[in-house]
Amino acid sequence: MRRRILAVLALTLGLTSGLTSLGLAVTPALAEAACAADRVDLRWDGGRESFAIEVADDPAERAQGLMFRESLDPAKGMLFVYESPRRAQFWMKNTLIPLDMIFADATGTVTRVHANAVPGDLTPIDGGEGVAFVLEINGGVAARLGIAPGATLRHPAVPRATAAWPCDG
Repeated sequence: MRRRILAVLALTLGLTSGLTSLGLAVTPALAEAACAADRVDLRWDGGRESFAIEVADDPAERAQGLMFRESLDPAKGMLFVYESPRRAQFWMKNTLIPLDMIFADATGTVTRVHANAVPGDLTPIDGGEGVAFVLEINGGVAARLGIAPGATLRHPAVPRATAAWPCDG
């Protein structure tokens, strides 16, 4: 199974106060962590954030998603990775916690943020066309941090040649 979990949240020093509001703390060394398969980094005007993630990169893992979880650590999330860009629609069937869904294109550029998806709701949440990645995090976190369309995400699954924010090396 290709799901990986990292127990560390990293942020740039400029967002330390934002983490404090979430009840988290970051050391300067962690803020400089390199690109890793078990973490996704986001940056936008005025901010930068990193989440420990599980990767859902095959149909079975994507279908399961975060269903049946009773909680999600504020420092964690799940990154859905598609083989090619597509129209992505999600629902909250069997999902017990509110989630923010951050949709990104093949360059890792955020195209849409759906805030506070309602647990158990079967209404489709449309990410639009051209979605290659979806990051799910706790509901309300994207708004608190200021994550919005135009932000970029960095992860080894984003092809370096076309990434808006490529992984180093």
